[in-house]
Amino acid sequence: MIFKEFGTISAPTIVLLHEGGLSWWSLMETIELLKKDYHIVAPIIDGHGEDAQTTFLSIQDSARKLIQYIDENNKGSVFAMGGSTLGAQIVVEALSQRTDIARYAIIESPWVIPSKSLTFLTVLAGKLAYRLYHRKWFARIRARELSIKKQHFIEYFSDTSSMTKDSLINIAVNHTSYAVSDSLKNTRANVMIIIGSREIKRMDPSIHKLIDMIPETKVFIVPGMKPGEFSMIHSTEYYYLLKRITG
Repeated sequence: MIFKEFGTISAPTIVLLHEGGLSWWSLMETIELLKKDYHIVAPIIDGHGEDAQTTFLSIQDSARKLIQYIDENNKGSVFAMGGSTLGAQIVVEALSQRTDIARYAIIESPWVIPSKSLTFLTVLAGKLAYRLYHRKWFARIRARELSIKKQHFIEYFSDTSSMTKDSLINIAVNHTSYAVSDSLKNTRANVMIIIGSREIKRMDPSIHKLIDMIPETKVFIVPGMKPGEFSMIHSTEYYYLLKRITG
């Protein structure tokens, strides 16, 4: 993992993890707002962007690397952690591995119940589509699906083109087969889940699982939102939501 830092190091630290297939730049507008009040750490998940040549191994491995960084640089805990899709799964895993890693956690579209059928289909689609990731026309279609802003298309295309096949498949397998550990029940973090109204049916089992494990969990449903869109597109709303739940 590569770790980008923004803001004043003496301010409370917030870790923001991007979603799968993107990189730290997808959260740039949100970082610009938050760095006024916080010290922001934006990891680049293995296999992505500037760290494309480091093969992504697993969500558990990424969480261990994140915890190691926090131990070495933030005395073992941070003020808050946020992540979307794959990034949200890494946050959930970090909360499972270390009960006091963060005071607050904001997780967007956190898939935590494995699906064998979806894993098979996702891996098959990834293998078939890998070569297409090097085609601009395909990247433009995917960018629209992911709500990538036009000014970030160059970064998006460069990053997806440099992703290795092993990382792409490992990410697909981990994302759809991730099962949350029972140790999450012991977390001391105040947790908020963000999901879009367009993904309620798909995410419903995962949301109920997380609420069963952490009864105090809050759920924020955003009308019309797609997976991972809130922190990337609705930066101002994300900023005020974080200030409200931590205030």
